[in-house]
Amino acid sequence: VKMMKVLVCVIALWGAAGGARSCGESRRVYGEKHELSTAPHTHISGEHLRLCPRDYTCCSSLMEDTLVRQSEADFLSAVQDTSQFLLTTFTQRHRKFDEFFRELMDVAEKSMNQMFTQTYGHLYTQNAPIFQQLFSDLRRYYTGGRVSVAEVLSDFWAGLVERVFALVNPQYQFSEDYLECVSKHAEQLRPFGDVPHKLHIQVSRALTAARTLVQSLAAGRDIVNKATKLTVGSECVQALMRQWFCPLCRGLPFLKPCHSLCLNVMKGCLANQADLDSEWNNFIDVLMAVVEKLSGPFHFELAADSIAVKVSEGIMYMQENSISISAKVFQGCGIPRPTPARNKRSAEDKPTTASGTNLDRLVEELQERLRPMRGFWVALPHTICNDEHKAADVTNEDRCWNGQTRGRYLPSVTADGLVNQINNPEMEVDVARPDVKTRQLIMELRVAVNRLKHALNGRDADLIDSECLRTGSGSGVGAESGERFSDDWPAYGSFSPPHNTLPVDKLPRPRNGLRPRDTPSNKRNRLNGRAQSDAGRLFPPLLPFLLLLTVLCVSVM
Repeated sequence: VKMMKVLVCVIALWGAAGGARSCGESRRVYGEKHELSTAPHTHISGEHLRLCPRDYTCCSSLMEDTLVRQSEADFLSAVQDTSQFLLTTFTQRHRKFDEFFRELMDVAEKSMNQMFTQTYGHLYTQNAPIFQQLFSDLRRYYTGGRVSVAEVLSDFWAGLVERVFALVNPQYQFSEDYLECVSKHAEQLRPFGDVPHKLHIQVSRALTAARTLVQSLAAGRDIVNKATKLTVGSECVQALMRQWFCPLCRGLPFLKPCHSLCLNVMKGCLANQADLDSEWNNFIDVLMAVVEKLSGPFHFELAADSIAVKVSEGIMYMQENSISISAKVFQGCGIPRPTPARNKRSAEDKPTTASGTNLDRLVEELQERLRPMRGFWVALPHTICNDEHKAADVTNEDRCWNGQTRGRYLPSVTADGLVNQINNPEMEVDVARPDVKTRQLIMELRVAVNRLKHALNGRDADLIDSECLRTGSGSGVGAESGERFSDDWPAYGSFSPPHNTLPVDKLPRPRNGLRPRDTPSNKRNRLNGRAQSDAGRLFPPLLPFLLLLTVLCVSVM
């Protein structure tokens, strides 16, 4: 009888200790996503467990392995869901701005065609290819072609001066060699006044900013895409399992990990992403600055609208000063052969504007989306752990899973970044081996930041080395000559430089060695639409290569 009483007490104590506790809740939660064939109905010995506490448990070995895989999948899904805002913003805004800028270019070309057809009639249609070539070359620059805006505009005005000079002197017959002489004297004659300089300033800085913005939005999209394609290490997976599913194995499937426990696990798993944060913030800051410029002094819509108007002003200037200009040309190039007189048409300025566009609204929407992106990578662990499905509330310190049981989590939260994970209590992190992919992404961010900083000054980083080589060839325009691009657009400031302070019109002209211009056939090819290879026009940009060398040198040190 005494032995029977002892046995009853042992059985009662075993039941109270949980050996015979039901695993019904754990089975129900586990069964929502997995097969229940290996899930025990009551607690069993946990000696077989590899990651969770090895006392009584509701998990078989197969269940533990299955939950490890689910931990990894849930973590990757949480990262993707959290970063979706970034990816969607960069993808959609890249598409919208690109479509918008392309449409503005089309509208500007149609506007010029309508304006000049009405103003100059048949004389314009006869010479339309030179205007078509202008927009074709500007589009090629915008889409990433190895061509500079300065060279595009320089070639356009060089071709236009030959055409207009012949039209304002219809009583003479000009050979191609004679018109070549006219073109060579254009820099000294300034046949279009300061119009080429003004157009260059407006178009080059606006088009450079537009192109750089679209390139940078694409770069942001690609960087986010790469940074969130994670390869989860075994230490991270095991820590994820211990915090998210060991409570289920303990028979407490609804008990969430303590907030600090979650933060330590996430900071360990996302240590490399946190190291992106500094360069990422620089990228967002300078991207915001370029966006601001696009709605102000670098306004693309106003610049596109100005092309037809400025070209018309230039033509009228040459018409109005045709007598003095022609006299100087005749003095330098000789008197051409006379021909029967022709009737001239007077030029009338009829500027048009693009309609149905709203750059300011696009800029405002993008700014609103960029602002919260600062600090994203450092905040990512907090964002995930603030999800009520991933961790307990930060105020609930005593009724949460601390890694072993229900109770307060005592270790402190580690700092951000790979180096600081040396003290992470939840996992072993090799802080001596920086992630190669992360370093590559940091380099990509630095390249993007450099490109944006140049765009803020109206300069194209991809072409800067080639443009520097051209500064001694008679160029005196815009960024290529070191001009400071102030916010001096008439619509955006109380001060505009007086007319007579503008520099002399000296558009960049290629050196004789860069483009052959000594035969009639070469000139005809240039005027009728050149098909030169991109590689032959400019030297390859050295900046990305130099940045790569810099990063590699730093890594070696």
